[in-house]
Amino acid sequence: MGKSVNLKIVNGDFDQGFQVILRIGEDGSSTATEINGWLPPAPQLPWLCSNWYSSYHSGGETEASRALTAPETQVTNFSILDSAQDLENAINNWLNASDLQFRFFRDKLLKYLQSNEPIRFIIQTDNIELWQLPWHLWDVFQELKVEVSISPSEYEIDFTPGAKTSNQVRILVILGNNSGIDIEKDLASLQQELANAYLRILRNPQKSALSSELWEQEWDILFFAGHSSTQDDLQGRFGINQQESLTIEELKFALTDAIEHGLKLAIFNSCNGLGLARELASLQIPATMVMREKVPNEVAQKFLLYFLKAFANKGKSLSGAVWEARTRLQELEKEYPCASWLPMVCQNPAQVPPTWEELQKQTQHKSPSWPRLPLLQVFLVSLIVTGLVMGMRSLGFWQFWELKVFDQMIRLLPAEKPDERLLIVEVTKKDIEQLQDSYPLSDGMMLQLLKKLGEHQPQIIGLDIYRDLPQGQGRDDLVQYLQQHPHVISPCAHSGSTYPGIHPPPGLSSQQVGFVDTVKDPDQIIRRHLLVVDPPSQSPCTAIYALSTQLALYYLEAKGYSLDFPTPESWQIGSLRFKILKAQPGFYQQSKLLRGHQILLNYRAYNSLEDIAQRVTLTQVLTNQVEPHLISDRIILIGVTDPTLAKDEFNTPYHQEIRGLLLHAQMVSQFVSAVEEQRRLWQFLTLWGDLLWVGSWSLLGGIIVWRFRSFLNQGIVAGVACICLCSSCWIILSTKGVVVPLVPSALTLVITGSIVAVKNFTMYHKQRSRG
Repeated sequence: MGKSVNLKIVNGDFDQGFQVILRIGEDGSSTATEINGWLPPAPQLPWLCSNWYSSYHSGGETEASRALTAPETQVTNFSILDSAQDLENAINNWLNASDLQFRFFRDKLLKYLQSNEPIRFIIQTDNIELWQLPWHLWDVFQELKVEVSISPSEYEIDFTPGAKTSNQVRILVILGNNSGIDIEKDLASLQQELANAYLRILRNPQKSALSSELWEQEWDILFFAGHSSTQDDLQGRFGINQQESLTIEELKFALTDAIEHGLKLAIFNSCNGLGLARELASLQIPATMVMREKVPNEVAQKFLLYFLKAFANKGKSLSGAVWEARTRLQELEKEYPCASWLPMVCQNPAQVPPTWEELQKQTQHKSPSWPRLPLLQVFLVSLIVTGLVMGMRSLGFWQFWELKVFDQMIRLLPAEKPDERLLIVEVTKKDIEQLQDSYPLSDGMMLQLLKKLGEHQPQIIGLDIYRDLPQGQGRDDLVQYLQQHPHVISPCAHSGSTYPGIHPPPGLSSQQVGFVDTVKDPDQIIRRHLLVVDPPSQSPCTAIYALSTQLALYYLEAKGYSLDFPTPESWQIGSLRFKILKAQPGFYQQSKLLRGHQILLNYRAYNSLEDIAQRVTLTQVLTNQVEPHLISDRIILIGVTDPTLAKDEFNTPYHQEIRGLLLHAQMVSQFVSAVEEQRRLWQFLTLWGDLLWVGSWSLLGGIIVWRFRSFLNQGIVAGVACICLCSSCWIILSTKGVVVPLVPSALTLVITGSIVAVKNFTMYHKQRSRG
């Protein structure tokens, strides 16, 4: 083990200089000495580097290169050698500057570079201009035989991959687009110098075949020969066949999985590999070798051969083998100027690239692999978690969150137009003042209103104003009118533990009365529609049907529909058949909440819940300001909407309070629309349906962790699964009217996945403790 020297360039530029941190320690150790310093300004360097690139491209070789796309020729007054010499001089002048502050820093650096131990020297920076510099030209590096690698500023700490199942060094060889070049010599060098390795050769593969190899097999080295390029946006691209080229991003997840399973070195023996190296570095691969510029065929072939001889046959470190191969390329520079400048190494400072001998030992002496819980056990875990979560649901543990999620989903539904079958006659304080009446509306004024509406033949009229006691003049006439007109439904209220209840007007049949009781959830929000309930004993209100139910049934019967009860827990009106909540309780698991016959309330929302139907005032009706067609054949609801006269507000899932009159209108509209328009009634799945749905997502959570070993991939896929869960629940609700259990499903998905992950992690550490 040698020394690790990291030069981290924190910030700055060539005009002002760069702030740097020198970090020196034992290779593979987390402890190190840090020295702060400063690189002096060098404003001419980017210009000289650009000139060298221009001259290199414009004066290129006669032999075909391995560039994916031919670079544009740029006009320059510099020959390759002249521009190269100028750049080399500038780099040495910069790094050998006499600036006192930098000289102290350089002396510290030289002290460690002159050690007899092997040196792994890495420059950490995100500045692309610094990546492009040929750092190896500094005479100190050449004299001391130090190979320089590049790394991004940020990197992840090493995670030791699991064991491979093979006892050979495994190399995935991709022979891609070879138009105009000879890559068979690359393969021959691999086969000759790495005779004991397993080579999986892909010739002009399709993306799917390459991806499958990365996902399904474990590799030590990835090798590519063919054409490649770096685009203007610094994105690398390599041609895998004559028609198709890929970016690293397109293979991101497959490469990440391969790295986590032991891929330690990527070699791209192709042109313009800077973009490929940067993107591979972001995936935390231990090391990548590329060519920084277009590379002649012979140079690429010779470099690979020299590198393999030094790395595999002589047993040198990766940096040492690259240094030797780079140095030997100088013999080609008469024909191919700057050939030795082309190789470039990118390393992860936290991971020491293994030698060839270490690669062989790692396959022969297996370290504990990252285990997987058997799939049957994953299935059993998902069953247990599903049972526990659904058991807690039956006790009401998740009800609060399920209600809130349900509210959010229905708020996302599209708006609906007002119901044209309804007309709301509202009584306001202004009406009472103009008509010189009193609250809660005298019996004579009520009679006058009913007669005026009756002139235009409404289908049914519902009162949301109690008439249990006489109010002013006209009591007997009003009662007589109500008794003789069965199309007017009067309200009453059942008694409760702290509420005495309210009588209906005297002498009315049960068909002429409806209760106005509502059922509130624990958070005081109205989400359910109470259709029918047995009245409490001794209650002054003996109505079985709700006011809204009476109005809807009367209207529908007049339209030719009839009510039937196929089972004690289901209703049928025309083609509409639905079950009450007792049969499919969903998130209402506590039976005390489900007295009588209840269904979920599907509010009709336009701009506001109050826009349920056309609204007119008492004064407008009595003064003939309402068009007859707005009354004829409609369902009329009469009530007080002025909060200054009486408090009658109810909370809704839409973060909006509405008056009781408008709430009853919502309930009537839901019932009638469901029959006549097949508008959705919210329904829950059966118990077995809930169990199957929740169990499926529970199993999916376990399979995600079972399939993807990377914590990052697990998190990404689990996040996508949660998004799919939420989306599918909303889509099913909006298209089918079925409320599927989202919260229990999300819980089981996360809990099952977490349990499987913990089990895998525990098994891994048990294997490690056994050696």
